[in-house]
Amino acid sequence: MNANPKLILALIYTSCLGALLIFLFSYLDFRDLTDYYYIKKNSEALLDYKEDNLFFFILFFFLLTTLWIFFLGFGSPVAILSGFAFGQWYGTLISSISLTIGSTLLYIFARYHFRHLIFDYLEEKIKNYKSLFKKNELFYFMIFRFAGGAGIPFPIQNILPVVFDMKVKNYFYSTLLGLIPSIFIINTLGSGVEEFIGKNEDLGYLNIIFDPGIYWPIIGFFIILILSFLIRKKLFKK
Repeated sequence: MNANPKLILALIYTSCLGALLIFLFSYLDFRDLTDYYYIKKNSEALLDYKEDNLFFFILFFFLLTTLWIFFLGFGSPVAILSGFAFGQWYGTLISSISLTIGSTLLYIFARYHFRHLIFDYLEEKIKNYKSLFKKNELFYFMIFRFAGGAGIPFPIQNILPVVFDMKVKNYFYSTLLGLIPSIFIINTLGSGVEEFIGKNEDLGYLNIIFDPGIYWPIIGFFIILILSFLIRKKLFKK
């Protein structure tokens, strides 16, 4: 009996996803992320390496982000890291493109291999949105992305258009344009965190609160949240 190519690819995908999760939870000590001195020391080493190997560093970040999103990763950590490593402008460019490519590859893969499974679990949940997307899938999915996916987790947002068979080209452009505003805000926060760590030897909460590189992006983030709420209330009613 000939093996089903779709089944083989699906098994490879789930195996890789499982291996990634095992690595994250087995080999990374998340307690270190609460140690300010550990973060400061390693962030300086990371930025020094970036300066000496800029092209390779960008390429590695780009490929790692694409794979992370392809394997159902979330977008916000990527945006913070890109702002931290590349600054708000270059970070926004690099992370927006890599997030969009990773999301698009995941969408294509899911549409080909998990179409029926996605229909079974998501079609009923988004039946109110389906007719809306069909009117103008590029525009409404872009607004959907900008509005935070109506509260839907990022990995689910990436595969949701399988239900209404969205064109790949429209998916790519609507994702890119819809993500840029929020990615820019989060990148700005990441850049502010990098500047704060660079100029402060100790973690002082008052210093964080009154640092313009921290509070302006947070204010911008809340503005995005308010706009997203209004858009969801207006267009994406349950």
